[in-house]
Amino acid sequence: MSKPSCLVLKNFIGGKFVPGRRHIESYDPSTGEVYCKVPDSSKEEVEAAVAAAKDAFPDWSARSSEQRAKILNKLADLIEAHLEEFAQAESRDQGKTITFARTVDIPRSVYNFRFFASSVLHHTNDCSQMDHMGCLNYTIRCPVGVAGLISPWNLPLYLLTWKIAPAIVTGNTVVAKPSEMTSVTAWMMCKLMQEAGVPPGVVNIVFGTGPTAGDALVGHPEVPLISFTGSTLTAQRITERCAPYCKKLSLELGGKNPAVVFADADLDKCIETTVRSSFSNQGEICLCTSRIFVERSIYPEFLERFVVAAKKWKTGVPSDPANNNGALISKEHLEKVRSFVAVAKSEGATIHCGEGVDHLDLPQENKSGYYMPATVISGVSDSSHVMQEEIFGPVTCVSPFDTEDEAVRRANGVRYGLAATVWSKDVGKVHRLAKQLQAGPLCGHTPPHLTRPFVLWLLPALRLVHRRHTTSWS
Repeated sequence: MSKPSCLVLKNFIGGKFVPGRRHIESYDPSTGEVYCKVPDSSKEEVEAAVAAAKDAFPDWSARSSEQRAKILNKLADLIEAHLEEFAQAESRDQGKTITFARTVDIPRSVYNFRFFASSVLHHTNDCSQMDHMGCLNYTIRCPVGVAGLISPWNLPLYLLTWKIAPAIVTGNTVVAKPSEMTSVTAWMMCKLMQEAGVPPGVVNIVFGTGPTAGDALVGHPEVPLISFTGSTLTAQRITERCAPYCKKLSLELGGKNPAVVFADADLDKCIETTVRSSFSNQGEICLCTSRIFVERSIYPEFLERFVVAAKKWKTGVPSDPANNNGALISKEHLEKVRSFVAVAKSEGATIHCGEGVDHLDLPQENKSGYYMPATVISGVSDSSHVMQEEIFGPVTCVSPFDTEDEAVRRANGVRYGLAATVWSKDVGKVHRLAKQLQAGPLCGHTPPHLTRPFVLWLLPALRLVHRRHTTSWS
């Protein structure tokens, strides 16, 4: 049987598909074979997309919230009508299981459009009556302009739509750059724009690499807003590029997320949930649990039961609904994740299951894919590279603790602070730790300890409008 022809994507600029001048090969993580070619866009193509977005801004921003919301709801309906096609594409492009794509990625992408379409209709303006001065002070929220949106490869359409939806429903136009490794579902969504009623230039998608297309976008003087999800190192570069223009920034970065398990925790629920939170989507979620601190009195029991549960977390071909995990995103990323396990082993840690311990029985056509079983490690020091850096794979470390203060200190002992979990039946203890754990998204220039994880769900809409203060004198 002959292999299917290679899919060749095009940029979407000004409502039209524009062929790329050069291309990047994209691999199917489940087989390790090239199946797609993605435009390797240059500065010129980014310039064209920004120009199209600027041209579309006056008309789009002048429309009412109701008019824009109607279009978002239509786009949501169209994606939902093609849910299975999107799920199949997302699974093949990213390596995740078809089940995860079908039940999480694509439904959440649909929900993103519907949520913000509804949310914008309930926005209110601040108003202060100042009788002693004979005036009324009020705030008008106005669209910023062209938003530059850079989304990652782990939840491709899910996180891209999480940026696009709030940006355009508040009247902005966008130039988005998905990851060059997972571009297919973004391209598929562009095919639905005209039918949904999205005017040309409101949504522009430019494919390519971060150092070329991404750099041109964040450094463009006429893109006043940048939203980025990805690594802290890349965010530092983006901040430097945006600084001369004082751009509005929304950053959601890495995590090295702790779970603190006290002796009174319900271990059945705790283990079931923590296995899922550690290994879902191959561990390629910024919120995944990667450090588990367990009160010493229950540590042996927890570790034994957790390893048994992790061994039951099946890794294999993404199309098999019986599998919990599929393949990691790339060969390079697989080697990076494996290197963390090798470091742990060289430092005397114990690898209880997963990498180097459990064998994966894969079909012949998938043996060159990027697979790694759920891996549990113990005996790693807090200063180890393994405990300090984001692994972004199916690897978690389990350690004992003796006191509450120790648990807080060790949970906070990393430079990342995105999410944290506390397991206890003592409600007072849970709330006490919640105030002490430095967890929350690093957004803009806000230190991570000043926010909490729930703020994450509000962030995309927070900085998409100017707040113009107006005084009306009587």
